Order: sequence, then C-alpha cells, then structure tokens
Amino acid sequence: MFDPVPRKSGCTPSRRAPWRRAASLVRYGVGLVPWYDGRDGMYGWIWRHLPGNAWSKALIALVLALAVVYVLFQYVFPWAEPLLPFNDVTVDNQ
Repeated sequence: MFDPVPRKSGCTPSRRAPWRRAASLVRYGVGLVPWYDGRDGMYGWIWRHLPGNAWSKALIALVLALAVVYVLFQYVFPWAEPLLPFNDVTVDNQ
C-alpha cells in the first residue's frame, strides 16, 4: 500500500494506533465498545434469549418495549408524582 507521508524506518503508521490502544485496554478488561471484547450488553442478552427468527424477535421486543412504557405511564409515574418536587415553587405571583 502506498503511503504518501514519508516515514522513518521502524515507525508505525498512525492508522494502527487506535487498534493498539483498544487492544491494550481490552487486556485490562476495558473495551472501547461493548462488543469488542466479546460482551454485547443488556440488549444483546435479551435478543439472544428471545425465541424465534429475527422477525418474531423484533415483534416480541416491540411488544416488550410497549409493555414497559405502559407500566411506567399507568403505575410507576402516577405513584412517583407526589414524591417529586415539581410543584414546590418558591416564586410568588405578583
């Protein structure tokens, strides 16, 4: 591959530096992205454990997300509203 920037012999091209940094971080248990060191996070775990093919997994994931939103708006937020200080205003009407 042609390198337009002349370099001293033995110098590593700058395009390899991020990968070396990522490899050194993974060695210490820290990844720049979750899937770089084999972890894929919470959503990957959910996706792997849903049954069926990709379309049925997508449909089930959508239904689960809608169920979570429904439970939050119907039960959790109304329960938490009196506990939140949004109506405690210190400015007088003048």
